[in-house]
Amino acid sequence: MNDGKTTPEPAPADRANAAAIEVVHLVKTYKSTHAVDDISFSIRNGGITGLLGGNGAGKTTTIAMIMGLVLPTSGRIAVLGHPMPAESAHVLGRMNFESPYVDMPGRLTVRQNLTIFGRLYSVTDLKARIERLASELDLDDFIDRPTGKLSAGQKTRVALAKALINQPELLLLDEPTASLDPDTADWIRRHLETYRKQHGATILLASHNMLEVERLCDRVIIMKRGRIEDDDSPEAIMARYNRSTMEEVFLDVARGGRAQETTP
Repeated sequence: MNDGKTTPEPAPADRANAAAIEVVHLVKTYKSTHAVDDISFSIRNGGITGLLGGNGAGKTTTIAMIMGLVLPTSGRIAVLGHPMPAESAHVLGRMNFESPYVDMPGRLTVRQNLTIFGRLYSVTDLKARIERLASELDLDDFIDRPTGKLSAGQKTRVALAKALINQPELLLLDEPTASLDPDTADWIRRHLETYRKQHGATILLASHNMLEVERLCDRVIIMKRGRIEDDDSPEAIMARYNRSTMEEVFLDVARGGRAQETTP
């Protein structure tokens, strides 16, 4: 279903310079509920953008539509210059997703899981790629252990290895450090920062960890009840709400607070 509006798609020559993600008047309705209610944003290549909001704000539905897993009720999505889901075949091999809430087959070893996902993404020289990820993410001690036998921190590192198996240009993360101890969470964040810098990757991060957002994100999109409540750098948003942390801003938005008006 669409909204009856037509928007020109980028020509092939323009796709190299297209935004990593472009969302235009996106709506997703379940019966009478607007899970996503007419949102628009464009995410440049190479940055880390935080997608924030309380439970039911529409974050997960938005990410699912960007990935082509859920069809919009109306609106348009382009990923790496290609309309989704119509041209998803041109995009899926260049992006990946990670969430601690999505389990890999527990009976398979870490190596077997990474091999399967690597084949799904047609990764060349897959054995060498797995060995490199095992070294970078410190998986060697348990790479031949069943995935279901791992600790939470080990599973998170494996999930990140899966997400990086195809060296994606676009990485979508849903609470990547949830339930981790501070040391392991910090380790994951440092690796994400390094990967982005080395590969020029774009990261869209959904998180409830506001310290994580302040550290990683150069831009934050705050959603509430399916709509965008604010969209700016963390510093600008904190200044607008006259708050010193993103956690204080998050609580203000959740409790109905609004940004202060600025005078010219």
